[in-house]
Amino acid sequence: MKLASLCRSISSHLNLRGITRPLQYRSFQPDFVPMDPKARPKKYKYPAFYDPYGPRPPPSDKIIQLAEQIASLTPEERNQIGPALGDRLMHPKLQPISVEGMDLGSQVGASAGSSKAEEKKAEKTTFDIKLEKFEAAAKIKVIKEVRAFTDLGLKEAKELVEKAPVILKQQVTKEEANTIIEKIKSAGGVAVME
Repeated sequence: MKLASLCRSISSHLNLRGITRPLQYRSFQPDFVPMDPKARPKKYKYPAFYDPYGPRPPPSDKIIQLAEQIASLTPEERNQIGPALGDRLMHPKLQPISVEGMDLGSQVGASAGSSKAEEKKAEKTTFDIKLEKFEAAAKIKVIKEVRAFTDLGLKEAKELVEKAPVILKQQVTKEEANTIIEKIKSAGGVAVME
């Protein structure tokens, strides 16, 4: 008896779900119009180019005359139109952009590029520290010094020292570089600034 009532409740629950699910399909909605199976797809004419603003009215006669007058000007006079309109319409003047320190590549002449390179060499403020060599007996001391000024573990520092000549630290100030070089020298290694 209990089993029969349990089966009836389950089947009625499933039947309710079975009845409502098909009603949710698009074909049962009130605004659905079935497509004619024999109908061909519509072919739309696309414009030659896309204009997001739609068709524009033709320019007025005044604008056409103005365009003809501008076209008849000499190139020097045409170059003066922009600044004159900017002054007349009170547009804010653009500030010049500083290109100092930018790498302009081929835009700058060879002589200007070489003078900038000389200035950069003279103004160098950051240096790289390179370990040239070390004494075999002082290898452990050099590894300890490398670990002291880098965030490397023992294994990484050992592998780095064994790769000599290698750059130990980059972009350090001259004072910091000198102190590191002195520490490596006292430990038995040879380091240089680059």
